[in-house]
Amino acid sequence: MQRVKRRLAAVMCADVAQYSKLMERDEDGTLDRLKAYRLVMSALTERHNGRIVNTWGDAVIIEFASVMEAVQCAVDIQNELSVRNADLPDLNRMEFRIGINLGDIMVEGEDIYGDGVNVAARLQEIAPRGGIMLSQSVYDQVKTKMALGFEPLGPQHVKNVTDPVETYCVRIGGRNAPEEKRSGQETNGTAERRQTEIPRPEWERDTQAVASGFEQVRRWLRAQPKRVRSCVFMIGLFFVINLLTSGLSTLWFVWPSLPFAAMLVWYLLVGRQEKRFGETTGPGD
Repeated sequence: MQRVKRRLAAVMCADVAQYSKLMERDEDGTLDRLKAYRLVMSALTERHNGRIVNTWGDAVIIEFASVMEAVQCAVDIQNELSVRNADLPDLNRMEFRIGINLGDIMVEGEDIYGDGVNVAARLQEIAPRGGIMLSQSVYDQVKTKMALGFEPLGPQHVKNVTDPVETYCVRIGGRNAPEEKRSGQETNGTAERRQTEIPRPEWERDTQAVASGFEQVRRWLRAQPKRVRSCVFMIGLFFVINLLTSGLSTLWFVWPSLPFAAMLVWYLLVGRQEKRFGETTGPGD
C-alpha cells in the first residue's frame, strides 16, 4: 500500500457571498463576472507563487508554500475586486469571502485533503463579505511581518472540527472588519449598545483612517532590516528639512535622497529575492 504524501502548506479557500441570490437575479451576468474575477485571482495567485488546486461552482482552493505570500495574495485579491465592484450597483457586486489556514495536508495527485484544508474552508464560511479570516497558525507567522491590522475574534466552533479555532480578521485600512456578529455570537448587552450607538462624524472616521495608516507603516518598518529603516529615515529627514526651509514650492529633497532611495529599491527588489532563495535552498544545497 502506497504511503500518503504529506506536507505543511498555507491553504486559501474562497467563495462568493450570496452567490445563489446573484445567480437568481442575473445568471448570465453573474457567470461572466465570476469568470472575469477568477482570471484576476489566477493572475495574482501566480504572482505570489501559489497553485490553484480546485474550483467548483463559485469556490476555489489555493495552496501556497509561504504563509506571507498567501496572506498578501488574499489582500491583493480583495483590493483588486473591491475596485472592480465599485463601478457596479450594490445588487450586482460580487464579493468573495476568504479563509486561510496553515496546517498539515495530505496530497494525492493534484488534490489536497486533511484538516489543513478543512479548517481553511470553515474559516471562509465565517469570513465577512470582502474579508479575510485567518487561523491562529497563520496569524502567528504574519502578525509582526506585514503592514496589516488584525482583529482577534476569539475561538469559533466550526463544522467538522473538534476543538474551537482561534480566528483573526484582517483589517486593510479598517475596511475588512466583520459586518456583524452571527446569530448566537452576540449578547444582549452588545445588541443594546449597538442600538444606542451614535454615528461618528466624518472627521473622526478620517482621523482614525490616517492613524490606522501610520500604525501599519510603523509595523512594517519594525519588521524591516536596519538598512531599510535607515534609508527610510534619511529620506524622511530630507523631506522634513525641505518642508521647513522651502515648503512645497521647491522639492529639492529628491536629489540628496536618491542614493538612499536606490539602496531601498535594490533591497526590496533584489535583496529580498536573494534572501528567499537562500531560505529555499538551505545551507546544505
